[in-house]
Amino acid sequence: MPRKAAQLSEADKHAAPGGAAAVDRALFVLSAFRLGDTTLGLAELAQRSGLYKSTLLRLLASLEHARLVVRHGDGRYGLGPEVARLHAVYAASFSLEAVVMPVLRQLVQDTRESAAFHVDQGEHRLCLYRVDSPQPVRDHIRAGDLLPRNRGAGGRVLRAFSGARGELYQKIRDEGVVELVGDRSPDIAGVSSPVFGPGGELKGALTLTCPTPRFDASFRASVLRAARVLSAELGGVFPYPD
Repeated sequence: MPRKAAQLSEADKHAAPGGAAAVDRALFVLSAFRLGDTTLGLAELAQRSGLYKSTLLRLLASLEHARLVVRHGDGRYGLGPEVARLHAVYAASFSLEAVVMPVLRQLVQDTRESAAFHVDQGEHRLCLYRVDSPQPVRDHIRAGDLLPRNRGAGGRVLRAFSGARGELYQKIRDEGVVELVGDRSPDIAGVSSPVFGPGGELKGALTLTCPTPRFDASFRASVLRAARVLSAELGGVFPYPD
């Protein structure tokens, strides 16, 4: 009889409820490859997945057949050409708006304040997407507006992660969030966090704005959570705690 594992492997811990165990394990093996990895040996894959080498070899045979991994002459494994083909299909169909807007809507629903996604635009920042607060008194910036890059929470975040020097910008890089009251306009407060894509690439700044009297310290945690979710949706890692 096949022996039972004394404890669940990492692959089994991340299995989909009601899913196919072999598929879950195979996909987890693919996820063991990290940025910077070119090839991995069987021992490394076993350590990262928590799977027996005998199980891994069977999974790798199926993944190799599907061209999702390739086995090199030295016996080590790398990602295969089918991964590149799937990435090209995904990239061609990818809509940034379809990913960003649901996160902004959820942030507005949680806080009842306005949320926006800003990107660098030369000496300015562009409000690329925006969801308004349901409250009549609010910041009335619209999607498509150009704003200062050296004022306001979103602008400060973009500058910080573009290498700007100074105590404020270092603090933003250390904490992954900034809260500013009256920086762009005396009547407006803002909280902003960076959003990252693959390889730590800065994709933009996720920003919550509100009239100064409605500013709440809890907005900080809400923005951090939203930036973490959006970074994950864009294939990045958000390296800051909630």
